[in-house]
Amino acid sequence: MTLSTHLRIVGVLLMLLGLSHAFFNRYFRWEEELSTVSLLTRRIFFVHSFFIGLGVALCGALSFFYADALLQPTALNRAILAGTAAFWLCRLLAQFLAYDAAIWRGDRFRTFMHVAFTTLWCYVSAVYAMAFIDV
Repeated sequence: MTLSTHLRIVGVLLMLLGLSHAFFNRYFRWEEELSTVSLLTRRIFFVHSFFIGLGVALCGALSFFYADALLQPTALNRAILAGTAAFWLCRLLAQFLAYDAAIWRGDRFRTFMHVAFTTLWCYVSAVYAMAFIDV
């Protein structure tokens, strides 16, 4: 498979992940979970969640629709790919540094999701890093 194809696969995965943020509120029962915090804090939380989902989806759209253009050797593409690789590498590190193992250990579904998302962050980070190196 070509690097362009991998960028497109990452694009689809990120667009799906970004769109899935629309269901997080219901799945994680955030209204109930956040009922004890102030209205301002609750709204900031939801607004940030929306923009994270939008950012992830747009990053995916960029990779899917402009994979070949991103692989052209320009300074702008190198900057975009370096920043994107760094962003997703930080997300991979957060998987281990921000989420305590007590959240998923002993729960089959959460352990599966931990492994699945760790694999996703490794793949996404590696694809953007390889694209950066290639350009």
